[in-house]
Amino acid sequence: MEIDREGPLPPTARGPLSAAVGAYLLGTGPLPATKAVAGASPYGDDLQLTLYQCYELHYRGFAGVSPGLEWDPDLLRVRAALEDRFLSALRADTPVHDSVEEAVGALLVEPVDGKGVSHFLRDEGEWWQLREYAAQRSLYHLKEADPHAWVLPRLWGRAKAAMAAVEFDEYGGGRAERVHARLFADLMTDLGLDTTYGRHLDAASAECLATVNMMSLFGLHRSLRGALVGHFAAVEITSSPGSRRLAEAMRRTGAGPAAEHFYDEHVEADAVHEQIVRHEVIDGLLEQEPHLAGDVAFGIDATGYLEDRFGSRLLADWRAGRSSLRTPLPEPSRAPSGMSHIS
Repeated sequence: MEIDREGPLPPTARGPLSAAVGAYLLGTGPLPATKAVAGASPYGDDLQLTLYQCYELHYRGFAGVSPGLEWDPDLLRVRAALEDRFLSALRADTPVHDSVEEAVGALLVEPVDGKGVSHFLRDEGEWWQLREYAAQRSLYHLKEADPHAWVLPRLWGRAKAAMAAVEFDEYGGGRAERVHARLFADLMTDLGLDTTYGRHLDAASAECLATVNMMSLFGLHRSLRGALVGHFAAVEITSSPGSRRLAEAMRRTGAGPAAEHFYDEHVEADAVHEQIVRHEVIDGLLEQEPHLAGDVAFGIDATGYLEDRFGSRLLADWRAGRSSLRTPLPEPSRAPSGMSHIS
């Protein structure tokens, strides 16, 4: 059986489910029983890491793991149980707007006294907090656009053409040095972070993993194509103002030109993407499949729900003066003058 020689190292287990799936991937143990999933916290470290392990086989896999396991039927049965536990919790816990128009409208309103993560980092964030934020976000940004690309074969007409246009921009418009994942790796270099794909998986919180797993969950299931479009709309509509604040945070802390450029690029690009997603992707989808309106609204609101959980975790840790990471980051080779960092 072929074994991947490249790719990220398998993560450290966080409980019995992730330990068993990790052992199965390496050929050293059996899978957990699907009934064992029922007792796991849907947003907890063990379930979220296990789901991430399963999904990563559809991206770059893990070193020492056979790529043939991507469609292993026994593993897919376990993944289905994990997905059901996670999705059921999301549907039960997410307050969903009554219509797509209301859900989109809520995204378009910027609170006057915003208190989210981007506001905190802009106004008072320290360099070590910017590094922690970037390390956790790297689990998405180093595969940016990939989870969303799965929806393309499931769309047609206006929605498909517009979605492909936005994805083309995310992939650098055909230029490798402008691919957004490449730009984020450059940002990480400015912050003294290891840019290896998957390097910061062990450090990331369960709240962070849930935001990435949701993208894979929506993208990999045709039945959730409406939710994926809603999720994508939420990302693109909120990106421009949030990116502006993060660019200001990078400038204030002297993080570096590449760190500033990543968010400056998103301020510009995503302001355009917002209009395309609202008026072409969403409207085009619902023109052809109006019955998906509820799923689009769910995708928008579930994204907000999980992002709020992640933001609350970050701010609670930082305001208490402690790291938000499960494992510490290696010390950077340099730090901007006057900026403090946690060792």
